[in-house]
Amino acid sequence: MSSVAVLTPESFAEHRSGLKDQDLTGCVPEDEAYIPTYLEAFPPLPEKGAPGEKTGEPASAWGGKIRPIKASVITQVFHVPLEERRYKDNSQFGEGEEAKVCLEIMQRTGAHIELSLAKDQGLSIMVTGKLESVMKARKEIVARLQTQASATVAIPKEHHRFVIGKNGEKLQELELKTATKIAIPRPDDPSTNIRITGTKEGIEKARHEILLIHAEQDKRAVERLSLEKAFHPFIAGAHNRLVQELSQETGARISIPPPSLPKDEIVITGEKEAVALAVNRIRAIYEDKKRKTTTISVEVKKSQHKYIIGPKGNTLQEILETTGVSVEMPPLDSCSETIILRGEPDKLGPALTQVYAKAKSVMVLEVTAPAWLHRFIIGKKGQNIGRITQQLPRVHIEFTDGEERISLEGPTEEVELAQAQIQEIIKDLLVRMDYTEVIIDQRFHRHLIGKNGANINRIKEQYKVSVRIPQDSERSGLVRIEGDPKGVQLARRELLEMVQRMENERTKDLIVEQKLHRTIIGQKGEKIKEVRDKFPEVIINFPDPAQKSDIVQLRGPKNEVEKCAKFLQKIIADLIESSFSLSVPIFKQFHKNIIGKGGANIKKIREETNTKIDLPTENSNSETIVITGKKSNCEAARERILAIQRELANIKETEVAIPAKLHNSLIGSKGCLVRSVMEDCGGVHIHFPSEGSGSDKVTIRGPVGEVEKAKKQLLQLAEEKQVNNFTAELQAKPEYHKFLIGRGGANIRRVRDRTGARIIFPSPDDTEQELITIVGKEEAVRHAQRELESLVKNLDDVVEDNMVVDVRHHRHFVCRRGQVLRELAEEYGGVAVSFPRTGANSQRVTLKGAKDCVEAAKKRIQEIIEDLESQVSLEVAIPQRYHRAIMGPKGCRIQLITREHEVQIKFPERDDSAAVSGQEPPPQENGEVGPEAEFVARKCDTIVISGRAEKCEPAKAALLALVPITEDVEVSYELHRYIIGQKGSGIRKMMEEYEVNIWVPQPEKQLDVIKVTGLEANVERAKLGLMERVKDLQAEQEDRALRSFKVTLSVDPKFHPKIIGRKGAVISQIRKDHDVSIQFPDKGDEQQDLIVISGYERNVEEGRQAIQQLVAELQEMVSQEVRLDPRTHARIIGARGKAIRKLMEEFKVDIRFPQPGSDEPDKVTVTGLPETVDNAIDHLLNLEEEYMLSVTETETLAAYMKPPSRCGAGGGSGGGDDGSGGPAKGFVVRDAPWNEPGDKAPDMSSAEDFPTFGTTVAPKQTSAWGPKKF
Repeated sequence: MSSVAVLTPESFAEHRSGLKDQDLTGCVPEDEAYIPTYLEAFPPLPEKGAPGEKTGEPASAWGGKIRPIKASVITQVFHVPLEERRYKDNSQFGEGEEAKVCLEIMQRTGAHIELSLAKDQGLSIMVTGKLESVMKARKEIVARLQTQASATVAIPKEHHRFVIGKNGEKLQELELKTATKIAIPRPDDPSTNIRITGTKEGIEKARHEILLIHAEQDKRAVERLSLEKAFHPFIAGAHNRLVQELSQETGARISIPPPSLPKDEIVITGEKEAVALAVNRIRAIYEDKKRKTTTISVEVKKSQHKYIIGPKGNTLQEILETTGVSVEMPPLDSCSETIILRGEPDKLGPALTQVYAKAKSVMVLEVTAPAWLHRFIIGKKGQNIGRITQQLPRVHIEFTDGEERISLEGPTEEVELAQAQIQEIIKDLLVRMDYTEVIIDQRFHRHLIGKNGANINRIKEQYKVSVRIPQDSERSGLVRIEGDPKGVQLARRELLEMVQRMENERTKDLIVEQKLHRTIIGQKGEKIKEVRDKFPEVIINFPDPAQKSDIVQLRGPKNEVEKCAKFLQKIIADLIESSFSLSVPIFKQFHKNIIGKGGANIKKIREETNTKIDLPTENSNSETIVITGKKSNCEAARERILAIQRELANIKETEVAIPAKLHNSLIGSKGCLVRSVMEDCGGVHIHFPSEGSGSDKVTIRGPVGEVEKAKKQLLQLAEEKQVNNFTAELQAKPEYHKFLIGRGGANIRRVRDRTGARIIFPSPDDTEQELITIVGKEEAVRHAQRELESLVKNLDDVVEDNMVVDVRHHRHFVCRRGQVLRELAEEYGGVAVSFPRTGANSQRVTLKGAKDCVEAAKKRIQEIIEDLESQVSLEVAIPQRYHRAIMGPKGCRIQLITREHEVQIKFPERDDSAAVSGQEPPPQENGEVGPEAEFVARKCDTIVISGRAEKCEPAKAALLALVPITEDVEVSYELHRYIIGQKGSGIRKMMEEYEVNIWVPQPEKQLDVIKVTGLEANVERAKLGLMERVKDLQAEQEDRALRSFKVTLSVDPKFHPKIIGRKGAVISQIRKDHDVSIQFPDKGDEQQDLIVISGYERNVEEGRQAIQQLVAELQEMVSQEVRLDPRTHARIIGARGKAIRKLMEEFKVDIRFPQPGSDEPDKVTVTGLPETVDNAIDHLLNLEEEYMLSVTETETLAAYMKPPSRCGAGGGSGGGDDGSGGPAKGFVVRDAPWNEPGDKAPDMSSAEDFPTFGTTVAPKQTSAWGPKKF
């Protein structure tokens, strides 16, 4: 039987008119409370069959009470269309890439994935698992099985951090939620674009979420106030209460820098109105405190400052709270002892008293205890000391490592109490504790400890002692044992016995190349750990890398050491076999192709050939790729790499047969001979077969022409070697090499031509920079050697010579930090040229160096002097104010002229006196002198050009061309501000673009002219650009005039909200459709009915018609009131107004419900066209009738279920039969099983009387998608 929630038409009518109190008690007589039956009070549970088999009866009262428990496992199904599938090979569905990808995702996320193929060849995916696993799996599936699109969304840079969220949590959540990848530019990247990658649906979701975040942050404002740091405590208040209250009142977030940060800036963020209100309140507090407060300074010992500050500054906050005085403390690292109190004069006294009281409220004591006892005093996990600190929380106890003292700090009484307790602990420990120290060789320490500390832990537990073994880094053999005296002695004896046993063990040394040590040990010691686990009794010691030793030491029982040695030797043999190395020269430009996109090519070669391939770094000059592994694998990898190079370029590879016995001589000492051939032939690669292979084939690889040239040279060298292979070496200082080679290699070429020998100089990378190698026939080599030795001998014979150089030429040689002298020294074997000091009035120049070098240098100096004497000086008069412009940034323009025309240009010293005294001539315009003032050249205006006569004139012309000119451009005064732009951005851009200076007259002058100054060509370009800008601005003005057409429309203010629409939707659409601006009257305007429309005339007219049409429709509307029971309002409105919005859209009406606390809570207003209003009201009344059934049923049931003792006195349910206020009977039911005749106790085992709560095990269901494919 179900509960009594049965509603009749009569009872509904009663509920419609309002239930009375006596009806709510269950409609029982006044003198008797209704007692429910057992079945009414405890409705039976539903049967196992389908609930509600009999229609018309509710299944059970339990049905509405028990909330379903949400399953922890969820299932999501989504579809990938054929056109968006990444893998479309349907021949073996369930066995291709899609299945592999799904298996990987299942293993990584723990979710279960099932695939099926739809008729349209689309992919249906079902993912089952926990919510987090399903979300992660879905994201990966979308990324790997579905083709990806991308889009960008631009939001201001300052809003990016809100998209990222704290620690990136918001971004991760957004990526999981939308199954996309969102890339936000770095803080140093000026871009505002956020890139979203994923499916089209996911991109739209992500874009929407990002724009919502942007819209939310767009409403916020930031204000920064710079107020004196000293007044911040008054603004924050004690314990920051004042600033918190201020934040709550205004709704703004206020950030005050902490006292430790020396910043005056207070930052307020939030809604604009809230920020403005908070700023005003803060300024008021600041001004008030600044006016009323004064300061006093007091001296307090530095050691007492921390007691005044208190834990986390709490004491300072207490003083501020009780007295209203701020205490300013000097920094703890400062030596100052001055404390400043700031507050109102009458409150400074009490505050000062509190400061002194706090300073003297703490005392410091020391307790002496042996350092080894400290950890026992502290106790296991701090138990002993924890008990003291719990009893005396204000006492601070500090132990100092290595010192026999314990510091106590806190209130006097508590410190003394703590001292007594600690001394008692020390006394007790000294009675029952002892220690001993044993010297044990450090090499035995690891064995004493045992695997994972097994040995030492056993000793500790067995003898109840503590054993301290020093770390390896300490290099100490002192082992300390502490604990019970008897246990200490027993532990000492056992440790010494273990050491004695270990001393009898076998030690064996293995010779292993040091380069293999790291490989044997493995990453983070993983490989050697496996060996040690296999031979736990053997200790394996590798030498320190800095020692460069090859000896690996094994120690342990004899048999185990032998087995371990054999095992390691096998590992070493395998490593040596796989450590074969091969170098492959590959042209640098092809390295990126060998690597491939994302390293795909090189990774594939490594995996398939099982080799290690190392490429040189990008900024390295090396072209060699090193391959390491087994010999056969290395050769296979080399062939694959060379094949890639051959495919990419016109690279020719040829082989030359040269007898193997000549290979070493052709390569030369450290490869110098073959390197010289490669450099001569455009960097071709020459590869000789490995030594001992017996092969005669030499491979030449490179561009076609260069390969032939290298082949010819190599064969010629081989022929020379066969006829008469002879090599000689010569030592010469590196500074002589340039002189020996000569300008453009002229000197060394002459020696080669005369002797026929090849002369090889060392490259900059060679270690021996003095070694010169001569190769060729013996006779030719001897001849070349004699010539070079003669030259070197002459260079070694240092001589000193003099020459006369006119004083006026000295500056040319020593200027620019002696650049000419440095060039002479480099070119002529390091010859030293010394000019006399400035002012010595001497013409004698000293040269010191090798005789030939000195002679050559003298000859070169003479050539320079002849060149200088043929020079002329030309003066060019250019006003000083233009000199800086002529020079250009860092003198670049002058440097260009001097290089092009081979002249020297000297600018005069700057003379500021003329400008100060007002003698500066008026500015020139267009480079011409005005009739009113003729330009008179002064000394500071004259520029001197020095050089050959035929080159000075072009240089002068080039110099004059750099003199800026000024031209006027007619531009209407009204356009000046538009040309200047916002904060000068427009005019600044033009000046940078055309490299000119643009002068705009002051606004008050109202002149129609703009002056452009700069180089003639630049001025012309700037004029054209300026006129183009003027044309654009004039066009904009005309367009602005056309857009300024206005119309005023009178509309009753009651229609304004309807015209605007919800959140401005209606008016925004009108503005967008007709491209007009529509302004509504402000609240304070006199004429509240006027609407102003502005824009193009035609658009304004269309906008007005649209508004008039809307008003006409609104005028036809009517408003009717309907009375609806307030208890049904919430159901009609729905969650977040969803139901009522749907209803308003369906009937095209506006429905207004009364505000809470209204005088007429049941009055609902419906507005719209007459017929739609009537239909809407009928629908509302039907809804009310439907919802009232549920409301009445709920209230009636509540009345029946209410305990009798809680009913009011008017209901007649309080007290006994006589109506007196006797004790309550409690909860009473009728027809209960325990009230049956016979007083028989209920059967506890009866499933009928006491049904069990439980769930039957559901049979395992097969998947809806059929059998698993993987």
